[in-house]
Amino acid sequence: MSRTASPTAQDFVPFATAALDFHRALNVPGGPLVTTRAELDALHAHLVSLHGLVDAHAARTGQLVPIEGDQLSAARTRIWQAADHVHAAYHAAPRPGSGEVLDREACQAGLPEGAPELTICQRHQLTAHLVRRRTTPADLHAPFTGLVRH
Repeated sequence: MSRTASPTAQDFVPFATAALDFHRALNVPGGPLVTTRAELDALHAHLVSLHGLVDAHAARTGQLVPIEGDQLSAARTRIWQAADHVHAAYHAAPRPGSGEVLDREACQAGLPEGAPELTICQRHQLTAHLVRRRTTPADLHAPFTGLVRH
């Protein structure tokens, strides 16, 4: 069984990386700046997408090379933790117009703030469901999420 994708498969990850670098250079100036809720929503979407990609690699690779799969699983957990922090930052950011800051309970009902444009809470809850099936609470709160095999 081959470990690599077809040599003709298009690899879009470098383009996604370049797009993020380009976005940062154009849209995030130096100095103090409050990140908008829309930017946090987009960043969360990116992290959730990256989580899905690493999850797919971890599941497939772990069957063939367990040590590599363990490292990818640890990376998947760290990416989820980053997405969870971005979700929390979204709720800590002031709402446009009013400047009001809502707490995280606003997403417990599964309702996005600012629908239909911002769907961060729905996306977060859907991904959290997958995370709960593949990760233990101890893994999510451990200071080190990688299993070391020798």
